[in-house]
Amino acid sequence: MKTLYISDLDGTLLDADVEVSQFTYDTLNRLIDAGMNFSVATARTSETMPIILRNVNINMPVVLMNGVVVYDTVNKSFLQKHAINYDSLIRFFDILRKNDTTGFLYVIEDNIFKTYYEEVTSEHAKAFIEERIRKYNKKFTRVASRGASFDDCIRNPETEALYFSVCDYYDNIKPVYDLVRTDPLLNVEFYRDGYNPDHWYMEIASHKASKFSAINFLRDTYGFNRIISFGDNLNDISMFEASDESYAVANAKPEVKAAATAVIESNLDGGVAHWLIENYQG
Repeated sequence: MKTLYISDLDGTLLDADVEVSQFTYDTLNRLIDAGMNFSVATARTSETMPIILRNVNINMPVVLMNGVVVYDTVNKSFLQKHAINYDSLIRFFDILRKNDTTGFLYVIEDNIFKTYYEEVTSEHAKAFIEERIRKYNKKFTRVASRGASFDDCIRNPETEALYFSVCDYYDNIKPVYDLVRTDPLLNVEFYRDGYNPDHWYMEIASHKASKFSAINFLRDTYGFNRIISFGDNLNDISMFEASDESYAVANAKPEVKAAATAVIESNLDGGVAHWLIENYQG
């Protein structure tokens, strides 16, 4: 039986230092070398994910930005991508402005992946930029001219807006979430930040994009008979729904544990690697 093992990253496969531990790294590579098909499904992008997994011999395409794209790490190409509906995105930008909120817009522009921002309005956003530049050499582009906005970034018909992410205090972001979550052309994720529990993430993508749809793409494209997945946060529930078996790490949200086949050891204890050692059948 051809099986794909696929794991979320933050809070699931990664440790407290946002790294793959030596134990997990050794386990994954040994099993991959023995024939295991392994991938990840994460909110991370094609800029940060390869650096985080630089020591892991990933042998399958990966799911990025919560299912917005399926990415071939070998050829550095997008096998599947879902752009956000233009009119829905313009309405969303208007809601952000009226609620004095902003974030990061991820686009493909002239075949180049770019991350735009309007301004840094919080310490969290400043830390987000600084950390990703320092650890991953990620590039951020500020909307060019004074008074310009995200609207100006997507006027080029060759630009594909793929994803928008904003992180803020719950009370600041919940009103925005309530206004945009009813748009049938948007997939809206809303969940607590695993590293800063007083902050929440809201992520916007096309209604066609989800970990559920991306994993089904991998199943159909590569002929997998079985999918086994691992996760911890609310955006992993759709991945569990697309899987034949699903496992929540011990640190997972209660809703994620309830949706899982079973609960395993925490990310800090190498739960995914321990489960694979005990259960992988080559």
